[in-house]
Amino acid sequence: MNDIKRIDTEDLDVIIPLLTRLNPSIGRPILKRRLDAMRVQGYQCVGLYEDGRLIGISGLWILVKYYVGKHIELDNVYILPEYQGKGVGTLLVESIVGYAKAIGCKASELNCYLGNAPGQKFWERQGYQKVAYHYKKKF
Repeated sequence: MNDIKRIDTEDLDVIIPLLTRLNPSIGRPILKRRLDAMRVQGYQCVGLYEDGRLIGISGLWILVKYYVGKHIELDNVYILPEYQGKGVGTLLVESIVGYAKAIGCKASELNCYLGNAPGQKFWERQGYQKVAYHYKKKF
């Protein structure tokens, strides 16, 4: 049985094993430091559980931007490979969208890496549209 619930801020370290799978080029200590910094910036995370085992995550940011208003941004969404393609990702997204609507969000946004073709297809099936490029510049 699948269960989706918000992970308490003090318990967020439980997501680090999944974050390391999603971001293998970033070391665990760096992910931990960044997660600690994000805790105080309003970062939230929901977990997808099967029989008590954490099998998926999605970070959440509640933001207001000029072009979209109050919205929810899904961040670092990850489902363990053995659960992908079984509908649990759709359940997770539906749960998040329901939460977003309940708190007055008017839209949802996310980033999906250019090289993640399966992820892009998933998001398009969920009704998301490509509207921009996300740029970064490291210093």
